[in-house]
Amino acid sequence: MSTVRTQAVALAFDLPDGTVAEVAVTTLLNGGYAGRSQDDVAAHVRELAELGVPAPSVTPSLYPVSPYLAQQTSSVPAQHGRTSGEAEWALVVTGSDVLLTVACDHTDRALEVHGVAWSKNAGPDVLGRKAWRLADVADRIDSIELTAWADGVEIQRGTLAELLTPQYWVERLKELDLLEPGTVLLSGTIPMHHGVDQFASRWRVELRDPATGDVIDCDYEVTRLPDPIG
Repeated sequence: MSTVRTQAVALAFDLPDGTVAEVAVTTLLNGGYAGRSQDDVAAHVRELAELGVPAPSVTPSLYPVSPYLAQQTSSVPAQHGRTSGEAEWALVVTGSDVLLTVACDHTDRALEVHGVAWSKNAGPDVLGRKAWRLADVADRIDSIELTAWADGVEIQRGTLAELLTPQYWVERLKELDLLEPGTVLLSGTIPMHHGVDQFASRWRVELRDPATGDVIDCDYEVTRLPDPIG
């Protein structure tokens, strides 16, 4: 997979040992339809079909995203009311480590019906400000919990056992010659609860490690842009 290089975006992650890992993002990738269970993948395809999104031709999918859209922010501007997040984890490749953090892929659902890749480039991938070294949690990765709230209402809950493993994506990045400093990859998401409103004004996503009680989260407000003039 070839990627377009743009000006790097600098992110910083607090690690459990008190150090800070800094990375300049040069490659940003969004995994899609990446559930380990084909039932979960089919459920997500149905969720998107309700919004008019055609089924993918290949699963799992991988979408290149503009690197500047990797952000640690508390505010996401939106052009209209049909945008929403997704609970995900993210791999961050630094000069010496592969990190694991929480992420929320904020997507333009109105644009998504015309092209998933386009919609991924219409909103930011919001990342947490803390991270774990992947090697430190690899032996218990399936027990780590992933939860999302939209306007304070739980909208997603599961564990990383529901998604393709970080190690799967590490190997995939190796195959693509992209396991290098500056690469960030988001995992894809877990199914949303039925009957909840995803078009919310505030999103929060949390990773929780039951073995330690440690939590990594990201939390942001969705703000509407003014209407266009002309």
